[in-house]
Amino acid sequence: MHLHILGICGTFMGGLAAIARQAGHRVTGCDANVYPPMSTQLAALRIDLIEGYGADQLALSPDLWVIGNVVKRGNSLMEAILDRGDRFVSGPQWLSEQLLFGKWVLAVAGTHGKTTTASMLAEILEVAGKAPGFLIGGVPMDFGVSARLTESPYFVIEADEYDTAFFDKRAKFVHYRPKTAILNNLEYDHADIFSNIAEIELQFHHFVRIVPSSGLVVANGLDAALERVLTNGIWTPLEKFGVADGWACGPVESDGSTNISWLGSTVGRLTGQVAGEHNRMNALAAIAAARHVGVDAVVAIEALGRFSGVKRRMELRGRVGGIEIYDDFAHHPTAIRATIEGLRQRAPSGRILAVLDPRSNTMKRGVLKDELPSSLASADAIYLYASGLEWDPKTVFANPFPPSRIATDLAALIEAVAADAREGDRVLVMSNGGFGDFHAKLLDRLAESR
Repeated sequence: MHLHILGICGTFMGGLAAIARQAGHRVTGCDANVYPPMSTQLAALRIDLIEGYGADQLALSPDLWVIGNVVKRGNSLMEAILDRGDRFVSGPQWLSEQLLFGKWVLAVAGTHGKTTTASMLAEILEVAGKAPGFLIGGVPMDFGVSARLTESPYFVIEADEYDTAFFDKRAKFVHYRPKTAILNNLEYDHADIFSNIAEIELQFHHFVRIVPSSGLVVANGLDAALERVLTNGIWTPLEKFGVADGWACGPVESDGSTNISWLGSTVGRLTGQVAGEHNRMNALAAIAAARHVGVDAVVAIEALGRFSGVKRRMELRGRVGGIEIYDDFAHHPTAIRATIEGLRQRAPSGRILAVLDPRSNTMKRGVLKDELPSSLASADAIYLYASGLEWDPKTVFANPFPPSRIATDLAALIEAVAADAREGDRVLVMSNGGFGDFHAKLLDRLAESR
């Protein structure tokens, strides 16, 4: 079957394209914005990409158009598809019906940590010999791809609460029908489609409703919003993490290691490979989910000791003159705070220069703008890319500590960081987009000036 995917360079749709190709389908696609790592992955798979959404793509006459949620009414190609009466389907629905049916799906949901937790879980199952398939919103270093299809009955998926498509406003994750479901955390986000946190909680409860009684829900026991979700009803065994009467971490030693316990009994020791409180919580969730499919906690903890991380999640992109450049996907205040904390814990000495590109719909609208200064406060300097914002960053950061630099020109921002950086500094670049290849340009500029 020939599938033509609209919005193919999104992390989900790109992963879907990869496993559809593995399943034997002919896959092509189009998108308006093409940037790594997904563009690189698709090119390696020899999947033909078309820039833009021209109606002339009708000439491809695929058997099925697969529509990403980036596509809206008014899109020229979508309008042509509708006018001609061609068959089309959303990405999550196609995935559910064609590839996930009959699989033991392990789905990872939550506002933060989905990609890292799903990657940890896939790595644990791989080390345990389960050879899972997976579709993750990032590229786990241990696998080198964001998605793969295997003969294994197990499939790990990052379960997003964002809407499915312009014609299906349900959350993506209701399509996946998991047997094992992780609920990492729940905060207000996606201001473009949700008016308040109660609307998101409702979607999470829809997700909980479809987990079978033979399955397992693994939930963050410290999260008040998730507690409200579960209070509305749960029909599945529940294990909590982050609490003493569930999965928990002991005190963190100087080397970053900590004991892992289940119901108060120690089951193993997690090494310092997993830095930061947020990642220890991610690890607890992954260990619990893996146990549900028969992986002993000892095996899971050992696997996490070798976990290499995820591209764009605290990824070291390069060093110049003793200055390290890190790339991270953080774009919500909670994730920003946790990312800076994790980097500080990894290397306590030296300055952290935090560079933020607030490009998500929620950030551009300024819904969480007042939380940004405090979320960045533990950095030693702040550099904000202010292009396209619907709020005034100079007002929000009127009296910031640490000092900030605000720029609407990318080249000017690169110059400011390059001028301020010195040996021993770590530059932490946070964006959920391509950010104009900021990392490479900064590395080049640092190399020129040193």
